[in-house]
Amino acid sequence: LFFGLTAAGCASGPLARKLHLDDVGPEAALSYYQGLARMTPAELGRERTVLVAVPQTPFTQMRVAMLLGHPRVQQDLGKGLALLEGILKSTDPAAAPFQPLAREVADNYQERIKLENQLEKQGLQLNQQLKDSQRKTAELQEKLDSLANIEKSLIPRPRAVKPEGVKR
Repeated sequence: LFFGLTAAGCASGPLARKLHLDDVGPEAALSYYQGLARMTPAELGRERTVLVAVPQTPFTQMRVAMLLGHPRVQQDLGKGLALLEGILKSTDPAAAPFQPLAREVADNYQERIKLENQLEKQGLQLNQQLKDSQRKTAELQEKLDSLANIEKSLIPRPRAVKPEGVKR
């Protein structure tokens, strides 16, 4: 019943038409994920609000986890992963059909988190290299400026005058 309210109350357009009120299996979760791509940012925000307000069944947890990892929303892969781990560890018979899908999505989220961490680490390394390069550039410029100042302070030598009659 609550799913029907969710599908009718917050899902609009193609998503509402594809979901069936009595279909709460993994296939429905996959259809739900495909429907997220057609939702506007406002609809995605409303969907998140509604999903956290309804009873948390494995199907609802799966949808929340999918929403939290969707590229077009404010992602929270850690929270999505925690929901998926809850499904995977659950002994509730209603969770069993979702466990293979939850494993796949959890593996995907773990890989994404790993890649994000690697990118962050590389970004920090590049930032450090940039700072080091800028520091070295400043040091070299100071040395050049010092050499230029030394050169300016030297007494100019008189130009050598060629003796007349000598050819080069």
